Amino acid sequence: MSEKVYLAVDLGAESGRVIAGLFDGTHIRLEELHRFPNGPVTVAGTRRWDLIGLWKEIQDGLRNAANKFGKKIVSVGVDTWGVDYVLLSSKGEMLGQPYNYRDSRTDGMLEHACTRVSKKDIFAATGLQFMPINSLYQVLSMQLKDPELLAMADRFLMIPDFFHWLLCGSRVVEFTNATTTQFFDPRRRTWSLDLLRKLDIPTRMLPDVVPPGTNLGKLRADVSQITGLPRIDVVAPATHDTGAAVAAVPTDKTGTARWAYISSGTWSLIGVEVQQAILTDEALKQNVTNEGGIDGTYRLLKNVMGLWLVQGCRRSFERSGNDFDYTQLTHLATQAEPFRSLVHPNDPQFLNPDDMVVAMQDWCCKQKQPVPETEGQIIRCALESLALKYRDVLQGIEKLTGETIEVIHIVGGGCKNSLLNQFTADACGRPVIAGPTEATALGNVLIQARAAGQINSLAEIRKVVKASCEIETFEPRDTAEWNTAFKRYQALTASAI
Repeated sequence: MSEKVYLAVDLGAESGRVIAGLFDGTHIRLEELHRFPNGPVTVAGTRRWDLIGLWKEIQDGLRNAANKFGKKIVSVGVDTWGVDYVLLSSKGEMLGQPYNYRDSRTDGMLEHACTRVSKKDIFAATGLQFMPINSLYQVLSMQLKDPELLAMADRFLMIPDFFHWLLCGSRVVEFTNATTTQFFDPRRRTWSLDLLRKLDIPTRMLPDVVPPGTNLGKLRADVSQITGLPRIDVVAPATHDTGAAVAAVPTDKTGTARWAYISSGTWSLIGVEVQQAILTDEALKQNVTNEGGIDGTYRLLKNVMGLWLVQGCRRSFERSGNDFDYTQLTHLATQAEPFRSLVHPNDPQFLNPDDMVVAMQDWCCKQKQPVPETEGQIIRCALESLALKYRDVLQGIEKLTGETIEVIHIVGGGCKNSLLNQFTADACGRPVIAGPTEATALGNVLIQARAAGQINSLAEIRKVVKASCEIETFEPRDTAEWNTAFKRYQALTASAI
C-alpha cells in the first residue's frame, strides 16, 4: 500500500509542531514539518495564550505540508493541553484573549465553589481531580469578576476545538478534552448542567460533545487557498494530548489495569485505562481524576507537577548565569548524593513560583531537611521526588481498581530522561517500558487513520506503534533503599493529597 499522510497539529505548553504521519498500513513514521515556541504572555498583569500567533504558525506548518506532500494528505487534527478554553460571540468573534491556566484569577475559586456545592457532589457530578486550574474554576472566576463578558458567550470551545473551528468551521467539543473541564458528567456522558446552574454559570454556550475520530468537515476554502492544501478532512483526534498519548501506548493489553502509563512532560499524568469512571468515596479521598479516552474508555489518573519542576529550576539557573541543557542537568543529578532532600511535587507553591529553586529550598527548610544547594542536588531532589510520587499514586490506583499493576509504560517527551525512568522502576519495584517519545503525535495521526478506514481498532493502533517505534526497558534495582526513602517521603507528605 502506498503511504498516506495525516497531519497532526500538536500544541504543548512550551512549543507547538505540525507533524506529518506517513502510514503504509503496517508502519507509521513521523516527519516534523514546522516547530514554533509557545508559552504564556503577560498582559496587564495576567497570563494569556497568544492563539492568533499560534494560528499563524499552524498555517505556516500546513503550507510546508502542502509543498511537500500535496494530494497524499488525507486529513488534519489538533491536540493540545486540557482545561483552557475560548469563548466566541454569536458572530464568531473571540471574546477576550484566552487565559493561561496558571493565571492567578483562579486563586480561591475552588474553595469558593465548595461553599456553594460540596466536594462530594462536585466529584459525583464530574469524577475529576480537584485542581485550581480546572475550567470550572476559570469560568467561575469570570462569572464573579466579568459576568457581562461571559453573558455574551454564544459558544464555549476548548483550545483544540477552537483551532478546528478555524480550520473547518466546526463548533463542537471533543470528548477527551471535555472531560478535563470538571463540568462533564462521566455517567451520563454529557455536560453537568445542574452543577453549573448551582454555580450560576450559563449553560447555553455549551456545544455538542463528539467522540475522538469524528470527521468535523472539510478544510475552509480560505485556509486551503492560504496554505495550498486541498480541501482535506478535518478530524478530531483525542484532542487532549494525554488522551492521544495513551492511545499510542505500545501494549498488547487493552482495557485492563494490569499496566499503567505515565505521560511524562511538563505534567506527569499517571493512570490506568478503565471501562467506566470510578466515582467512589475512596476515589474522592485520593483526589484522582476520570478523563475520557478512546472508544468510550476512561483514564483513571492523577496529575503530578512533572518535569515542570526541572524546567523551572533550569530557568532559575539561567537567571543566575548558568545555562545548562537538560542532558547536563541530568548528568549533574547522577553525581549528587541520593535521597538527600525530597519535596512533594504537587505542593501548591510549585504551581507557579517566581523562582522554582527558591521554592524547593524553602519547602525543604520548612520540613527540616538538608537544603539542596548545588544544581545536581536540586535536580536529583526533583527527580527522586517525582519517582516516589509516582509510586504513591500507583499504590492508590491499585487500591481503587483491585488490580496489581505489572508494568509501567512511560510515553511522551519525558521518557527521554533515562535517569527518571530508572528512578521510576526502582521506586515502584516493577519494569518500566519507555517510549515512544512522540506518543501524542502518533495517537493523533493514527486516530485519523482509523477514521479514514486504514485501522480498525484501538488494539490495532497500539500494534502499529509497537511495530514502528523503539522502546527501552528499565528493570528495578536497589529497591531496599527506595523502600526506605518511600517511608520517609510518606511521612513528609502525610497531610497532602
